[in-house]
Amino acid sequence: MEASRAVDDAGRVAELSERLAAVHDRIGSAMDAAGRAGEPPTLIVVTKFHPAGDIRRLAGLGVLDVGENRDQEASAKAAELAEIGLRWHFVGQLQSKKAKSVVRYAHAVHSVDRLQLVDSLARAVAREQETSGRGPLDCFIQVSLDDDAEAHRGGASPAEVPVLADQLAAADGLVLAGVMAVAPLGARPEDSFEKLAVISARLASDHPSATAISAGMSQDLEAAIRFGATHLRIGSDILGSRPAVG
Repeated sequence: MEASRAVDDAGRVAELSERLAAVHDRIGSAMDAAGRAGEPPTLIVVTKFHPAGDIRRLAGLGVLDVGENRDQEASAKAAELAEIGLRWHFVGQLQSKKAKSVVRYAHAVHSVDRLQLVDSLARAVAREQETSGRGPLDCFIQVSLDDDAEAHRGGASPAEVPVLADQLAAADGLVLAGVMAVAPLGARPEDSFEKLAVISARLASDHPSATAISAGMSQDLEAAIRFGATHLRIGSDILGSRPAVG
């Protein structure tokens, strides 16, 4: 039984290593095609629905940045893997009432989209800093790039970004990192990420340190890199299909 488990584990590590290398190759090729020099974007491996064991295997392959979009799942995994020293990125829609839980483990929240959430995160970080001494929380403003406001996949409208940015920048314990977006369904990702790059430039003109752009997933990372993504959120191309729920 132990031997069989070891073989299975070695096979999964090999699979993850191959998939991870393929994504790094895509990133390198996209950087070359875009004429971008310097450091590549931060690769955040989105591990939702995959077991903590896969995250441990990825850590052994050099992955330090992990993304999750549900607090209950993320908090359990973060507790189980606390000794590894991972950077946890919360990338899903976040209820204000969950802020207290998220700030216990999150290095960054990529889905700040309303003033109420800014207030909740600031209060939660202040309490957590008193009890655990945690550092500041990086915050990305999630921007909706949908023309149809009724159909969007979450996020603030572009017009709401300046007010959110000012409140984030003024909040103790929060760091305004930049913007995040998901390319709308059915839209050309190049058009979407070009729009996001314009929004990012406007933000940086008022807040010069807020230059991060969290954009790009498995299906559109090349377009995201072309338009300046500094953080990529890649799941299925590294981890494969979601595990069957038995």
